[in-house]
Amino acid sequence: MQNKSRGNITSKITDETSALELMEFTMAGDSFGINVAKVTEIMRYSPVTPMTQSHPCVDGVFKPRGKLVTVINLPRYMQLEERETPDQDMLMITNFDNVSSAFLVHTVEGMHRIKWSDVERPSSIIYGANDSVITGTTKIDGRIITIIDFEKVLYDINPETGLQIAEVQRMGVRENTEKPVVVVEDSVFLRRMLLQALEVAGYTNITSFDNGQDAWDYLANCRTECMENITPIEKRVSIVITDIEMPRMDGHHLTKLVKGDELLSKVPVIVFSSLIDETQKNLGEQLGVNAHLTKPQIGKLVEVIDSWIL
Repeated sequence: MQNKSRGNITSKITDETSALELMEFTMAGDSFGINVAKVTEIMRYSPVTPMTQSHPCVDGVFKPRGKLVTVINLPRYMQLEERETPDQDMLMITNFDNVSSAFLVHTVEGMHRIKWSDVERPSSIIYGANDSVITGTTKIDGRIITIIDFEKVLYDINPETGLQIAEVQRMGVRENTEKPVVVVEDSVFLRRMLLQALEVAGYTNITSFDNGQDAWDYLANCRTECMENITPIEKRVSIVITDIEMPRMDGHHLTKLVKGDELLSKVPVIVFSSLIDETQKNLGEQLGVNAHLTKPQIGKLVEVIDSWIL
């Protein structure tokens, strides 16, 4: 493979950024977005059966297509104004993290195909830095569309759907390792939990990023320093764990850049995402992804990391 300079690789990033299909919906007059890949069906509001002792944001359950689905009142969760009656509301049926749910919203406006580079990281001043339910914002036809962290919404309502650090603790006493791990995850909430789980697993040298672009800049710099100092790349990064959907640059594009570089291609790339299906796996494998894992399988993730770098 022909050697590439950092500048030549970086200059291609803007032109090659992958596309995001975004479903726009509204609540209380504001526009929000969800990755179309998470949505299986859109339907008019259907009467639900209330459940006793359920979360305040759970309206109840209903049974479309013969399958019981929990209905989550998203405006209530977001502390936005609700309609007096839900007759005109819409339900977005989703499936991710191996969980099917229905999210009640006010309207569904349609789909947009945009570049990940057009998705900006949320402002910590506006949305908060430590516990934000927002993963990004983008502007379409003059409207600001806010992209929601639906994994965090599910976890807040049912913590059993999230990463379970107990899975790692059950692995027993583990020795610490200084082997450098790079984690790329845009969700503040999930990134914090992932880092905590990896630290419990003994991985003490972790560098994390909230988008693929910053991760790539870091990896490209590691590559340059290793070439200048004739240092094995494994001394700077031994493995990359990345989400797929992220602002500025998605995980597949990041993988493409890593695996397209002669030096960095030796570094294993593990995709850890809520959107792992056959299409995503096939694309990832073509790009050189070494393993795919579906959130929230944190115990399995630790086993895979162990197998690659210990």
